[in-house]
Amino acid sequence: MRIFDRYLIRGFIGPFLFCVFGFTVVLLSGLLFQLTDLIFVNEVAVFTVAKMLLYRIPATAVMTLPIASLFATLLAIGRLVQDNEMTVLRGSGVSFPRLIVPIVILGLLISIFNFWAAEKIVPQANHEFENTLRRIIFSDGVPIVEENVFFHGGDDRYFYIEEVETKTNELKNILVYELGDSDFPSLVSAKTGIFEKNVWVLFDGILQELDDDGFVEFESRFKRMEIVTEQDGEMYLGNQRTVDEMSRKELGEYIERFQRSGLKVRSFVVDYHMKMSLPMASFVFALFGAPLALKGKGGRSFGIVVSLIVLLFYYVAISVSRSLGINEVFPAPVAAWLVNVLFAVMGSIFLIKADELR
Repeated sequence: MRIFDRYLIRGFIGPFLFCVFGFTVVLLSGLLFQLTDLIFVNEVAVFTVAKMLLYRIPATAVMTLPIASLFATLLAIGRLVQDNEMTVLRGSGVSFPRLIVPIVILGLLISIFNFWAAEKIVPQANHEFENTLRRIIFSDGVPIVEENVFFHGGDDRYFYIEEVETKTNELKNILVYELGDSDFPSLVSAKTGIFEKNVWVLFDGILQELDDDGFVEFESRFKRMEIVTEQDGEMYLGNQRTVDEMSRKELGEYIERFQRSGLKVRSFVVDYHMKMSLPMASFVFALFGAPLALKGKGGRSFGIVVSLIVLLFYYVAISVSRSLGINEVFPAPVAAWLVNVLFAVMGSIFLIKADELR
């Protein structure tokens, strides 16, 4: 069995590495077409564009790992089925669940690596890419503040801007979270606002101050409020972070800050849990895909077709589940893990019944 395990691992690793490389190149090629506009339209240096492309490699490669795991699982086991090697092994009395143990272990290891890379490498690489792009856009006079991002505004002050009108430079649905001497912060929310030089000008909002128990002890409405900062606009370029630019730990800290103030940040809570669930797709695909490979005699063509169908259903289901979580139909952890659990359960059932397919 040790010889077979090594044989199966070699059959998995070849297609896996080929798929990771191939899909990464294809996805980066699409990005390259977009970035070339920066060279010809914005007159950005070729070296800067090349650096931006380099920053995108980690996120793109991590995204391809689950896809490559599914392809490699179906192709590796499908080849054994096509060559009747699987029939011989199973006929000798070895159960199918035992035969695919190396594939399942590899899927788990890939998921662990995927999670580590998504936490330690991808957020910083994405942040460098976005900061470079922000500087290019800022040079054209476009507002420096992006929508749907968190950022630190200095002086223990944190901002969240939900929407930005690029034509008028107007900011909408602004939240300002400011730490003080107590355990709970003061909170400013405004419907609209603008940023001019070193001043945030907020309109039509509410100022709330919380006591040591987290209850509102002071509330005041305002038509206009100015928050003066020592930082200029350039400073905010490096502080803005989208969800893709934050690790799970960093996102959790922002969520905790705003939830302690009584704010609902439902979409970010769902994304927080999905930062754990999505990397597990490699393991889920290995568990789900291995039994499916037994049903096909078409070799590579069967593996490719089934992979595409499974990937379509999986990622559509993930999108639907995320939407249901954001709209509070499902609790956030359920929305993040539901699809993985369903695929894992179905894969386990197929695996248990696999020996009945002889």
